[in-house]
Amino acid sequence: MDIEADIRALQLDSAEENNGVGVVIPTDQNSDGVEIVDKMDEDLKDEVQESVPTPDVQQAPEDHDQEILHPVHNPAKAKEKAAQEKAAKEEAEEEAEANKKRHLNVVFIGHVDAGKSTIGGQILFLSGQVDDRQIQKYEKEAKEKSRESWYMAYIMDTNEEERAKGKTVEVGRAHFETETTRFTILDAPGHKSYVPNMISGASQADIGVLVISARKGEFETGYERGGQTREHVQLAKTLGVSKLVVVVNKMDDPTVNWSKERYDEIEQKMVPFLKSSGYNTKKDVIFLPISGLMGTNIDKSMDRNVCPWFSGPSFFEVLNAIEVPPRDPNGPFRMPIIDKFKDMGTVVMGKVESGSIREGDSLIVMPNKEHAKVVAIYCDEDKVKRAGPGENLRVRITGIEDEDILAGFVLSSTVKPVPAVTEFVAQLQILELLDNAIFTAGYKAILHIHAVVEECEIIELISQIDMKTRKPMKKKILFVKNGAAVVCRIQVSNSICVEKFSDFPQLGRFTLRTEGKTIAVGKVTALSGASSSA
Repeated sequence: MDIEADIRALQLDSAEENNGVGVVIPTDQNSDGVEIVDKMDEDLKDEVQESVPTPDVQQAPEDHDQEILHPVHNPAKAKEKAAQEKAAKEEAEEEAEANKKRHLNVVFIGHVDAGKSTIGGQILFLSGQVDDRQIQKYEKEAKEKSRESWYMAYIMDTNEEERAKGKTVEVGRAHFETETTRFTILDAPGHKSYVPNMISGASQADIGVLVISARKGEFETGYERGGQTREHVQLAKTLGVSKLVVVVNKMDDPTVNWSKERYDEIEQKMVPFLKSSGYNTKKDVIFLPISGLMGTNIDKSMDRNVCPWFSGPSFFEVLNAIEVPPRDPNGPFRMPIIDKFKDMGTVVMGKVESGSIREGDSLIVMPNKEHAKVVAIYCDEDKVKRAGPGENLRVRITGIEDEDILAGFVLSSTVKPVPAVTEFVAQLQILELLDNAIFTAGYKAILHIHAVVEECEIIELISQIDMKTRKPMKKKILFVKNGAAVVCRIQVSNSICVEKFSDFPQLGRFTLRTEGKTIAVGKVTALSGASSSA
């Protein structure tokens, strides 16, 4: 309906009525008449505008036009808008995730009483995770037990048994951050009775910190046969700890007094041993003198007055600079379960070795092939929507009860689940058999692979490996002795989740122990009868 045209027509009609039919009034003669006509024009304009049903169309801004003409709610548009908002939110979350500091797990290993828990406590204090008031409380508690120098260790050793004996039993966990990296400290027990706990700690680590006591007599005790320094280094290498920071602790002790001779003596003894354990001492090992109790050379480089001969970096600087191999966030999801508990559903704990996880994902728990849905993900103490490889997580899942889950089970993607086997072929390096026993088919031991601890039996020796050429020998073998390398078939009574070392190093390396001693280390080379169908 053309409003302008109607107004024009009405104006002409009224002019004719007032002036007699067809009489045109010259403007200069009848100015009053013109005014009257103008006035009438305005009145008519008002009348017409009032009679038109859409009064605001002319005044409405153009972009508002649509909404007035279509006041009906448009569900498709609303849906599209919501989808755009959701996409923008997810993008922002992913950007925040990408900009997040990198995350590394650091395991503290070494002989009992080398000062691992004290260094862990000192790190937390220096990085602001523990306040002065708590420290004073621990000092008082340690004094009451006549153990003044243990107060820093109380930060890491939280249960009464550990505090009374001054020995770590469980693997202590704590978090701290530097400018570039978030760290999780895994404080492993040094006592030989608790090596299985140390193995579970080291299997989650990216970096190892080998703590050695410089105090007279203490380094020697840890290093000699039967000391934990040697066993821990061999285990760390087997468990995939590729980088090692060797901290020579207790340098402030009166028997040492920051002596360069003592530091050099320890380094000279350790280097050949680290080489024989498979570490490249030029690229993968760093030596540092520190004092855990006093906090010297931990967060900042030390004063030349304290130690005139050392001008290297501090412990934090070394940790920040360490490069670890990248992990694949888009690979098949793998999270070996180290613990589980009930909390508004089933909660599993572990470290993501590969792939990424999001809220709402459908995963499968292997080897029992139970399907589970991810309800919530917690990283450190924070609830997150998604998490990538290398993160330590607590994941709440539905669809499976906690009593159906054991440590060593693997939370895995449904598309390419982790294989479950009862038998596999492995390459073994024999370290030290008990009482010079011989290693032959029928030999039984305890297998430690990622979080799995399972009894196993050697059912066949396939071939011995020539240590010089690293190739299998042709000669058929019935047994091998200490120091030999051998390819053999291993059987376990329950189904376990393993991968070939070449495909997945984290789930393909293992140790064999018997009667509290590590007798061999190895890697999985082939899987027999793998069941991985969902």
